[in-house]
Amino acid sequence: MTDTSTSSKDDRFTRQWNYRPDVPINTSPLFQWPLNPIGVARWFGARWFVFGENLILVALASLIWFYFHPTLEQTETLEISWITKIYAGNFLLIAIVAGGLHFFFHSRKFQGNELKFDPREIGSKGRMFTLGSQLKDNMFWTLTSGVFFWTAFEVLMFWAMANGFAPILWWAENPVWLVAMFVLTPMWISFHFYWIHRLIHCPPLYKSVHSLHHRNTNIGPWSGLSMHPVEHLLYFSSILIHFIVASHPILILYHMQNQALTAATSHTGFDALLVKDKRTLELGNFHHQMHHRYFECNYGTLEVPWDKLFGSFHDGTSESHQKLLERRQKTMAKADQ
Repeated sequence: MTDTSTSSKDDRFTRQWNYRPDVPINTSPLFQWPLNPIGVARWFGARWFVFGENLILVALASLIWFYFHPTLEQTETLEISWITKIYAGNFLLIAIVAGGLHFFFHSRKFQGNELKFDPREIGSKGRMFTLGSQLKDNMFWTLTSGVFFWTAFEVLMFWAMANGFAPILWWAENPVWLVAMFVLTPMWISFHFYWIHRLIHCPPLYKSVHSLHHRNTNIGPWSGLSMHPVEHLLYFSSILIHFIVASHPILILYHMQNQALTAATSHTGFDALLVKDKRTLELGNFHHQMHHRYFECNYGTLEVPWDKLFGSFHDGTSESHQKLLERRQKTMAKADQ
């Protein structure tokens, strides 16, 4: 016999989404026991041996370092000329990536609603948004505070490497470890992101800082870096690990661009880019999309399973959503006592 109350709850949850990927969502196999070597190999292969964000970012970082970026000799002394060059480059990068994705998916709607998570349109207007609209709000905070802190941390790291305050690892010294560092960097970013994200969800910081980002319950490419300056400061601070762990200029650029540019791609609101009805580039993230919709879940990413360990994981199923609602009711009941 079918439980009609459970069925209606399932229907309510699924109706909130235009598209929902295969569920339950799984975290990376790296932290699952017993370890599945084939699953681990497939996971790494999907991220590093096929056309995707990581290879694009490594290629982009290499291109910028060899042809456009100030040299270490130039960055040894803080000068407005090379700092401005980095700022202008970062401004242009995020404008092209976030602006291009917004134009393709939301302005011209070249992909329609195919693989679009939320059926609602972005572009809300209201007094809650800076300049009165979601798009203007998101662009303002991204292009002002976002690009400023991105550039500030990049300038700091290159100045520190040039002056011997941050260790440098060149390809000829240990190419195997340097390749490993590229692979491990997204995992470190994931680890760092979870903990600073939980921090800014504490009530005082949420109200004064993180609520600016969470104005976006329905997200678009410009939403990714639309943050309060304090959140930008915390968000980009993951790069400071390279004051301890030796790095390479290309790895620094890859690290910074991974944080800045994938913030736009992961907030597109679409699961993937289709070319002739074929999934060509994986983009959006249903795991994080649910965080923007429901707030009290999925604080981290799928690389490191902190949400599973601390009970905040939403795997995209109706059963998981029901558990979220029950946790929320318990929290509200405690607050009323």
